[in-house]
Amino acid sequence: MTYTLGFSPCPNDTFIFDALVNKKIDTEGLSFEPVLEDVETLNQWALQGKLDITKLSFPAFFQSLDKYILLNAGSALGKGVGPLLISKSEVGSQKSEVEHLSIALPGTNTTANLLFSFAFPSAKRKIFIRYNEIEDFILKDFSKVSPSGGDAEGADLGVIIHENRFTYQQKGLHKVLDLGEYWEEKMKVPIPLGGIAARRSLDPSLSLKIDRLIRKSLEYAFANYPAIPAYVKQHSQTMSEDVMRQHIDLYVNDYSLDLGNDGRKAIEILQQVFASSNEKDSLPAADLFL
Repeated sequence: MTYTLGFSPCPNDTFIFDALVNKKIDTEGLSFEPVLEDVETLNQWALQGKLDITKLSFPAFFQSLDKYILLNAGSALGKGVGPLLISKSEVGSQKSEVEHLSIALPGTNTTANLLFSFAFPSAKRKIFIRYNEIEDFILKDFSKVSPSGGDAEGADLGVIIHENRFTYQQKGLHKVLDLGEYWEEKMKVPIPLGGIAARRSLDPSLSLKIDRLIRKSLEYAFANYPAIPAYVKQHSQTMSEDVMRQHIDLYVNDYSLDLGNDGRKAIEILQQVFASSNEKDSLPAADLFL
C-alpha cells in the first residue's frame, strides 16, 4: 500500500525522511509517495485533509484536529531554534518600536506567525509571503508602503525561518528579536515548530507502524551522519554543505526521534496559547497525540 507523505525540501525534513522514502530501511511492506512543498502550502493542504501523512506547522495542526493526529517521531522542537525577527536598519525590540511597522511573515498558519503574535499582539501590518523570499522582500525599497498595511514594495521587518537564520547577516540584515528565546523565557518550555501528523481515518495500528518507520529512518540518518545524503543535497542545491549541517544540527534532535514528556507539554502549552489568541477552548492532550 502506498501513502502520500508531505514534507518540506529543507535539509531537516529530507534528512529525516530520506531512508524511508528511498527504502534504505525495511519499510515493512509500506510505500510512500513523497510530496515536497513549502510549509505554508502543506499547512493549507492539511486544513483540506489532502495528504495521508504530512509535516505541518502547529497552528495548522490545531486547526485540523478533526482530520489529523500527531505522531511521536519527525517533529521539529527544541531550544534556540525559534524564528528570528529581522530588519534592514537598526530597530529596537520594544513593542512600541515594532507594532506600528509592516512585517513580512512566512504564512498565516505558521508557528512563526503565532510566536510573533505572542511577542507583539498588537502588530497588525502583516504581509504573508513564501519564507525564502522574506529577506529580499525586506531589502526592497519600501518607501511606498501604505499605512493600511503595506504593499508589494517591501516591509520594515521580517520573520525568518529555516536556513535563512544562517544567512541573513550576509545580506546586511539585523536581528531585532529571537522569537524563540522570547517564548522560552516566558513559558519555560522548548519551542514547538512543526510536527508530523497522520490521518485520523487510518487504522491506529497503521499510524503506530508509520511512526515507528519514521523513527527508524531518522536513526539510519543519524548513524551515517555527518555525511550528507544525496537526497538532501538534491533538494538544497543553493546551500553549502556547511549550511545544510547547521540546519540539521539545529532542527533535528532527540525530540525528532520522540516527543517525550517535555515535547508534549510544550505542544500542549502552545495549543493553549493558540486557543486563547483565537478565543477558543484549549483541548486535552488525548485529542492531540497518537
